[in-house]
Amino acid sequence: MEEEKKTRILVVDDEEDLCEILKFNLEAEGYHIETAYSGEEALEKDVASFQLILLDVMMGGMSGFAVARKLKEKESTKHIPIIFLTAKGTENDKITGFNLGADDYISKPFSIREVLLRIRAVLRRAYVPAAELYAEAPHTLEYKGLVVDLDKKTVSIEGKEVPFTKTEYGILCTLLEHKGRVYSRQDLIRNIWPTDVLVSDRTVDVNITRVRKKLGPYADNLTTRLGFGYYFDA
Repeated sequence: MEEEKKTRILVVDDEEDLCEILKFNLEAEGYHIETAYSGEEALEKDVASFQLILLDVMMGGMSGFAVARKLKEKESTKHIPIIFLTAKGTENDKITGFNLGADDYISKPFSIREVLLRIRAVLRRAYVPAAELYAEAPHTLEYKGLVVDLDKKTVSIEGKEVPFTKTEYGILCTLLEHKGRVYSRQDLIRNIWPTDVLVSDRTVDVNITRVRKKLGPYADNLTTRLGFGYYFDA
């Protein structure tokens, strides 16, 4: 019964390793994931049973655009949100995708955290009533005088804006969003860095140190659990 309640997502990409990485991380977030390694394989599935499709554009055989066109032509699948995943990031490609009815467009390489945020946003837009969406959607992450504005991508401490790099911002958001949850270095690497970038544990530690310095009075809240990883202690 519990399995039936999970949001079902179909991941379509001819890179099998990438499919498995997405499957592992999305299932860890509570989604039910199925994969297809080609457009043809995807169309053989019961596509109408999914609530969202992550669809690669450039695949051998049928392209993601061609798959999307077929899905949007069918009454049973035309309502399903589609997020395109692609190495093609030109404006014309994005226009083509949106004209086909895409709900979002993520350029490779991407971080797992970015994919998760885009998925949540698309699912909210697609399935949550507008009034409820604007009433409930969180636009900030906060702890006392520490405020992260998710729309403006800014961090303020006691009312003063503090500059964070994209990586530092990602680390802070991850830890602050799930206060008390311990993230290993590998967890942070999967969530924040692009999938095609080789990142060492040392790189994670250096960025954690930089975040701590910028947190000022909240530096001690970014805590190390020896042998396990890092967490935000609230």
